[in-house]
Amino acid sequence: MIDIINGFKLWRLALSLGWFDIKLRYKGSALGPLWITSTSAAMTATMGVIYSSLFKMDIHEYLPFVALSTVLWGQGIALTLSDACQCFLQANDTIHSIKLPFFLQALRTIFRNIIILCLNLIIPIIVFIVFKIHVGWNALLVIPGFILWFFNGLAICLLLGCICARYRDIPQIINSFIQIIFYITPIIWLPHQLKHHMSYLVFNPLYPLIEVVRGPLLNNGFNSTIWMYALGYSMIIWLASAYVFIRARGRLAFWI
Repeated sequence: MIDIINGFKLWRLALSLGWFDIKLRYKGSALGPLWITSTSAAMTATMGVIYSSLFKMDIHEYLPFVALSTVLWGQGIALTLSDACQCFLQANDTIHSIKLPFFLQALRTIFRNIIILCLNLIIPIIVFIVFKIHVGWNALLVIPGFILWFFNGLAICLLLGCICARYRDIPQIINSFIQIIFYITPIIWLPHQLKHHMSYLVFNPLYPLIEVVRGPLLNNGFNSTIWMYALGYSMIIWLASAYVFIRARGRLAFWI
């Protein structure tokens, strides 16, 4: 707990390190992180046209959905899961040379991903403007959704960061899991396409977690069932993260 409190006190340093990571990653590039945005835009446009025809969907309904979903998935959930595996491994030089809270590295990872996510949210915003989609006051419900994402992201960084520091094969398993779960989560297909099987979606932990952010932006309003499952899965993540971090903290420096 002391490590976490001290880490939060250094949030400005974590933000600066996260921004420095992005600058370093795209050093010498003309567009920098906007390359991710341009790639996501091209993929969204292609998927929107092709899959709306395959699924026989109205492109005015499908393209805004897939534009928002792919960004929230790719630069939100998938990126966080992938980077969480390297949370402590990538900072091994810093950890070995400077005495800082381990939690700082989790904050650093999440702040870096928040910046990348914000840059890519330009894509669905443009799509919403082009198709004249008015979000309304429901958009305010996205705030608690993003807060939940923030704390879940920190927990995932501590959980996977510790496990992957000890077992180096886990990142490969996580990357395979991300590819599989992508197809069984409504990202490129709409939930109502499952028809009477739609109620089973809540048993996919990533569906309620993405829906608490996506739903308000698509004018779906507040769904108490979705939030109940999202909070339930979040509690499991937080408890697992706390248990693993407490057990592993004293040995992390030796594992990396």
